Amino acid sequence: MEIRYADHPDDAKHFDTKTMREHFLFENVFVKDQISLCYTHVDRMVFGGAFPAEKTLRLEGGKDFGSEVFLDRRELGIICIAGRGKVSADGTEYAMKKGDGLYVGKGVKDLAFCATEKNDPPKFYLASAPAHTSYPVVFIPIEKANPRKLGEAATVNVRTIYQYVHPAVCQSCQLVMGMTILEEGSVWNTMPCHTHERRMEVYLYFDIKPGAVVFHMHGQPNETRHIVMNNEQAVISPSWSIHSGAGTAAYTFIWAMAGENQTFDDMDTVLTTELR
Repeated sequence: MEIRYADHPDDAKHFDTKTMREHFLFENVFVKDQISLCYTHVDRMVFGGAFPAEKTLRLEGGKDFGSEVFLDRRELGIICIAGRGKVSADGTEYAMKKGDGLYVGKGVKDLAFCATEKNDPPKFYLASAPAHTSYPVVFIPIEKANPRKLGEAATVNVRTIYQYVHPAVCQSCQLVMGMTILEEGSVWNTMPCHTHERRMEVYLYFDIKPGAVVFHMHGQPNETRHIVMNNEQAVISPSWSIHSGAGTAAYTFIWAMAGENQTFDDMDTVLTTELR
């Protein structure tokens, strides 16, 4: 597991490209037959991937979490981004395909991931935040996620936001999580952009076409930077940072948030003309 510490915006504005990537970009999200995690001290979010191909993988705790059980004091959101597999939560199995999600509440002791088809192994994206109480496990196929269609063809940002771990779908302590799919011909996400001092956010970009990239926008509105993202990479956006992006082709991304509240529209919008 990689560990990332929190950064003050006055420090981050002086980072060169290499330092920006070292502090905010998590490149190796999916490693075959491993669970690959990143622990950011920004709201103590843990995120990463489980990629079971030939092995069953178990999410465990340890010294980094102060408990041998990962979910002793945490909650977890899962979205399958490829393949087919199963997630077992304390013995109850959930078959998952691409686009299916699962919320797992605090207190679940045994969490395992496995493939159901050798030729089509699953990739499970994980996002976890500290939790103060326990809520039930909820299986959320994409058909039961809450869809919101936004954007216009004229501004090349037609997209559908699917809310998974969200008050409209299931209860959670502080984790909010969903997936945004851009239509062909659209490349911009979350523009006009925003910040929200009350919570941080992590993006996972995937389904990026071969040879394409996404330019992820980062930094304070008056000190914007960018991080070039390749397929299946994740990026940390602290509460002071905008989080938006433009690709060289359409793509999909998963957003996960932790912080003070779960109101999806609680954001401080920044006019495009005010960005610097």
